Parts: sequence; structure tokens; C-alpha cells
Amino acid sequence: MNKPQEISTEEWRELTQLRAVGESWGLSDDTPEEFSNMAYGVKFDFMSGGPGYVGELFILHGDALGTEPMVIIRREGHLVVA
Repeated sequence: MNKPQEISTEEWRELTQLRAVGESWGLSDDTPEEFSNMAYGVKFDFMSGGPGYVGELFILHGDALGTEPMVIIRREGHLVVA
């Protein structure tokens, strides 16, 4: 389904544990709930139109429109920046 989905608290927790996310947002002791208030986030069940990725896709964006969003996928059970 190509409709956006809400990111769960557990998924926010996983996202905050990624080094790239922590560095981009300057996270230290922030809880998943605090981070979810700092960033715009959405999840998709992604299905590539051709050979490629199928699975969870997360898009995170800060509050500055001039920056690029961060795209994160799940590979072999672990979240990685795409």
C-alpha cells in the first residue's frame, strides 16, 4: 500500500539508535517521543516498480525546508540510511 503510515514508538526508538539520525539531529538523551516532536516522519510499505527494494521505508525531515529528507530502509532486519 502506498499510503503513508504513522511511525510507532518502537520504530522511533529504532530510528534514534541510528548514528546518522543521532548526528543529524544532535540527539543525546532524547526519548523517542521527544525526537518524534523534533522531526517530521512517515513510514511506507514500499514496493519497487522494478527489481529493487521491497519493505519498510521511513522518511525523516527536520524543520528546515532547505534540507534534504533522510530516507531509511530495513535491510536484513536492521534499519540503514538509503
